[in-house]
Amino acid sequence: MAWGVPPRPPSSKVQALYELCKRTFPSPSAAGTSPSPPPADAVRSISSLMDTITPADVGLRGDNAEDDRGHGFFESNFLKGSARVARWAQPITYLHIYECDAFSIGIFCLPTSAVIPLHDHPGMTVLSKLLYGSMHVKSYDWIEPTVLASTQPARLAKLHTDDVRTAPCPTSVLYPQSGGNMHCFTSVSSCAVLDVLAPPYSEDAGRICTYFHDYPFSSLSAGQTKIAGNPDSYAWLEAINTPVNIYMRPGTYTGPKVQT
Repeated sequence: MAWGVPPRPPSSKVQALYELCKRTFPSPSAAGTSPSPPPADAVRSISSLMDTITPADVGLRGDNAEDDRGHGFFESNFLKGSARVARWAQPITYLHIYECDAFSIGIFCLPTSAVIPLHDHPGMTVLSKLLYGSMHVKSYDWIEPTVLASTQPARLAKLHTDDVRTAPCPTSVLYPQSGGNMHCFTSVSSCAVLDVLAPPYSEDAGRICTYFHDYPFSSLSAGQTKIAGNPDSYAWLEAINTPVNIYMRPGTYTGPKVQT
């Protein structure tokens, strides 16, 4: 860069997001497998940028966002030439944008009534921006200190979110121990979510995604444990030890490429 010449602005909002994440999230290799959450002002900066990102900014067409066939923007040539496919048979599509040891950027595209089951984000900070459509979000955080059920291997959690979000809406943020670290998504309509995971899942680093069943507080006993407030604000979460099958496929990201 020539002396006195200011740096060029990012070529796209996706590039700006990458550059901001790169400045914000340290590599786990340099800070241990579970780096501390970044400063609140840095997270706000990323969240504010994500708030401005539209479907067009990530290569999604805006002319068929309400396509209720479930494959919306991501029809394959096979599907275009075939009869209408049953909605329940439509996969969730994941569009990979960028990933390194420190963070990942990608888009989950859900057909109507698709479900991403209740799961956790161990040691991770996650920002999620609903790009279009509507989805029901239910999320929990663990009660500390740990409270275990007396009759089965379930742990007590407090409800953080249980509502329907419709785009445009603010970017949501979850942290390792707050903000609804365990969540599930159910699409009310065809929708897409831009996600930043910092750091991403890694079996080698012990960041393994665990899925859960949730049970009403009243369905299990915790001995003499007392809770504050409405019992409906609590639930028992039990890890699912068998494989969880999610009908998901990779898609082709057609938006601006990240220049590293």
